[in-house]
Order: sequence, then structure tokens, then C-alpha cells
Amino acid sequence: MARVGTVTLVGAGPGDPELLTLKAARLIETAQVVVYDRLVAPEILAMIPDSAERVNVGKRTHHHPVPQDEINEILVRFALEGRDVIRLKGGDPFIFGRGCEETARLAEAGVPFDVVPGITAAQGASASTGVPLTHRGLARSVRYITGHCKADEMLDLDWAGLADPETTLVFYMGKATIRLIAQKLMAHGLPGHTPVMAVASATSAQERRLDSQLDQIEADMAEHGLESPVIFLIGKVAGLAGRRDSFRLIAQARDLRAKEGCHA
Repeated sequence: MARVGTVTLVGAGPGDPELLTLKAARLIETAQVVVYDRLVAPEILAMIPDSAERVNVGKRTHHHPVPQDEINEILVRFALEGRDVIRLKGGDPFIFGRGCEETARLAEAGVPFDVVPGITAAQGASASTGVPLTHRGLARSVRYITGHCKADEMLDLDWAGLADPETTLVFYMGKATIRLIAQKLMAHGLPGHTPVMAVASATSAQERRLDSQLDQIEADMAEHGLESPVIFLIGKVAGLAGRRDSFRLIAQARDLRAKEGCHA
């Protein structure tokens, strides 16, 4: 019986190549075949060996040159040819990464698979900006929501539940729908002065940040024109961005570790 290869879904993290896990880096550097997304950083793609076959299946808003069903079949086909495949995805494969659809198809085809988690964009943006996702007295919980939905799907969200002043909301891929997001949250009771931080290309050298509030974010985004990918942190913790207290403390801790010769 011919050997069936293994497909490993690998989270590439939010952008900074140093945020890769050790396991992810090892797998990338020894890969036979890499099927990768648009948001994987160039520095991470540079780690792929020259001997490996590369397949770009990247998608962006309203432009899906390789549909998801076809991506699923590409993974199955390589594995059935006996080749081990790295499916390299930005962030974490199971957080708005459609990883479950891919593993379901692999399981159906009898292809063995594994998953290597990655730091997601919310965690990366939190760390790079110094804005915590939870904070005693400000946010008791955090919710991740995709903003990349059809209009009717967005309307069906539990907006009353989302408009909780003690919850941090993290909207992924919400640049095109931030107007609707802000309107619905305010209509369900979240104050217009609720802080909002938009972060583009979090943790990368191209990272840009925009401090705003719920009733101004649409206008501010139109004026400042942050390029995708953009993630929105909404809630009281985003107000810490104005003080940068948490960012200053993080920077001081890093400097101290460096002076003492410690490595994180």
C-alpha cells in the first residue's frame, strides 16, 4: 500500500517571525511542501528550504483566486501522493483560519493531520501596543468576533450581549464593516466614547495604530486610511493606549532583562 503523507496545519503567528513557536520553525525549515496564505510574513516564507515546493493559496477581501474547497483538495492530493505537507496559516489555524474545514476534509479522505497553534493577531496586537485584553476593574472577559461577514450575518450577531462595558471586543477583518459594528454597539447601549484601537499589520515592521472611540472610528479610519489587515480592540482597556502606562512598563521590563543578560 502506498504511503499517505501527513498534513500539518501550522500557525505562523501575527507577523513578527520571532513569535513563531519552536515547533513551527522546525517544521517550516524541514518542509517538503508548503501551502501558504497571503498574511504569512515574508521573513517566515524565507525560512522555507529551496528544495520545498511552494503553493500560494492566499486570499484577500473579494478576491479568492483559490477557493477554500480547492485548497482542501490540494492538501488531500499532495498527501495521497505520499508527501508531507505544511499548511502555513497566519495567526492560529483555528481562530478565523478555516482550519476546521481543512481538517474535516483531511479526516474524510483518511489523511493523517496535526495542528501547531500560533499566536493570534489579538494577542500580538495586545503585546505590541501594551494594551491588555483583560484588566482588573476594566474588562472581565474578552470576545473574538469576525467582521468579515455578509451584512445579514452581521445583523444576526448577539449585539446586546456584545455591548457589555466590562468585556473587551476584538474584531478581526472588520475594516469594511466598522461603521456597522460601531452603529450596532452604540444602538445596544455601548457609549459612543468607548475607546477603540485599530491596529494594522500587528507586530510587523509595518504596524500602524489608531486611537479613537466608537462614535469617531469610522471617520478616523477614513481619514488615516490604515491598510489591511486591521484588527479592532474595543473597550475600556483600549483607553490605556492614551497613557501608554502598560507599554512603558513592558518596555522597562524588557530593558531590565536585556541588562541582566536574560532571554524571554
